[in-house]
Amino acid sequence: MQTNDTSPDLPPLLEGAFSGPTEFAQLVRDALATAAAQGWKEMVWSDANFEDWPLREKAVVDSLEAWARGGRKLTLLAHSFDSIIRFQPRFVRWRVMWDHIIECRVCKHLDASEVPSALWSPHWALRRLDLVRSTGQAGADPQRRVLLRETLEECRRASAPGFPASTLGL
Repeated sequence: MQTNDTSPDLPPLLEGAFSGPTEFAQLVRDALATAAAQGWKEMVWSDANFEDWPLREKAVVDSLEAWARGGRKLTLLAHSFDSIIRFQPRFVRWRVMWDHIIECRVCKHLDASEVPSALWSPHWALRRLDLVRSTGQAGADPQRRVLLRETLEECRRASAPGFPASTLGL
């Protein structure tokens, strides 16, 4: 297992295979802390429902808060955002405050099992290939990042807006 150097204060990001929900959640935490420290301009997250992402954690929202300043963009692709709304209240509050930099899209044209589970940035990416075992690949390999970006962009183009920051009513 190789790692990708990030910052002296942060653990290096994984370069290679990962396995299990605990390792996946830690990779998400590490990626968001690195995104904040390095000032990644853009991220795309994709998952059927984000149920097992650590978005309810204070440390994750703190990383997002630090990342969000200064011309950033986050795109979320999901089959359904119901689990985020129900189980990730810290993220939902953060999302409302930073609505102007977040685009949320619903991928109803795909079965939930077909929505890629991934975190992409121009610098590093991870993708779960087996959702049941939470195994996949992570790293900065340019070819793998380009292929993942193309897959995510295809999903985005066929998706519709979803998960509004607020609901307006009469």
